[in-house]
Amino acid sequence: MASPDRKAGSYEVRRRARRRVVQALYQWLMTGDSATDIIDQFREEQSWEHVDEAYFELLLREAISENDSITQGLAPCLDRPIEQLDYLERSVLQLASAELQCHPEIPFKVVLDEAIDIARRFGADQSHTYVNAVLDKAAKHWRASETGAGSAADG
Repeated sequence: MASPDRKAGSYEVRRRARRRVVQALYQWLMTGDSATDIIDQFREEQSWEHVDEAYFELLLREAISENDSITQGLAPCLDRPIEQLDYLERSVLQLASAELQCHPEIPFKVVLDEAIDIARRFGADQSHTYVNAVLDKAAKHWRASETGAGSAADG
């Protein structure tokens, strides 16, 4: 019985880390501060109980360092330039894109579900629908073998 609880706990601390990353990416978009400065500020001002702090730092650094690759990869999936998106949507897409590109060990469905949940909780009314559509297209490109995007049915 202890094993499932531990697994669920691990899942939840990662979920909380992802939410923090979205907050940090929002700050990054607003201020242009470095990942190191944002991490230092979050460490000083936030409680880290029940949060995977190492995963937070890793994802934030990846999302910022891979910004150009992420922006280029998302461009064909968007209906407008990324600069015209709401900062919350951009932050969620940035987080999920970093996970899709840098963490193949995490199933794409988990990445999409987490991003959609964050957008639903914190975004505008239909943010989660938009995030879902964009990430579904991106996952088919970045994780083609996992999503089955290369099959004849996807034509």
